[in-house]
Amino acid sequence: MDTQLLSKEEEQRYAELQLMAVDMARCGDTAELEKMILSGLPINLRDSKGNSLLMLAAYNSHTETTVMLLKHGADVDLRNDHGQTPLGGVAFKGNSTLVSLLLEAGADINADNGGGKTPLMFAAMFGHQEVVRHLLDQGADPNSQTVLGISAQSLAKFTGAFRSLGSLFSK
Repeated sequence: MDTQLLSKEEEQRYAELQLMAVDMARCGDTAELEKMILSGLPINLRDSKGNSLLMLAAYNSHTETTVMLLKHGADVDLRNDHGQTPLGGVAFKGNSTLVSLLLEAGADINADNGGGKTPLMFAAMFGHQEVVRHLLDQGADPNSQTVLGISAQSLAKFTGAFRSLGSLFSK
């Protein structure tokens, strides 16, 4: 949007609308957010921390909002200011439904989400067995390592999650 053509009041209102959209994504207000997108709100709008609407909706487990944003062309791998992707966020949270949706939309399964940590590593670190299984079944690299040389299997061991996940890594 060309803000040179806007008055100060219009600029302020546009900023308020952007904040409303971010809150709608975070809270899962799909219908209202879609109206804003159809009216021209940028699909890849980000909050002050670089979190996209898709990241906020997916991280907060709003499946319907996530589907709508993907339908309208949200960038499935758009990173926040910490280098994290929406897939990394939902793997961290352990939401297998959203992991599937993001993978179907083309998310990078082995994306570095900061320091070499992949979505598989986040899921393993927190013992999300169903997500670990799904990521491995979809081709996640179990041998990938962080910048410190730590694998997903090692992260699971460090956090005590290995007891429930160990058999998944020995396939």
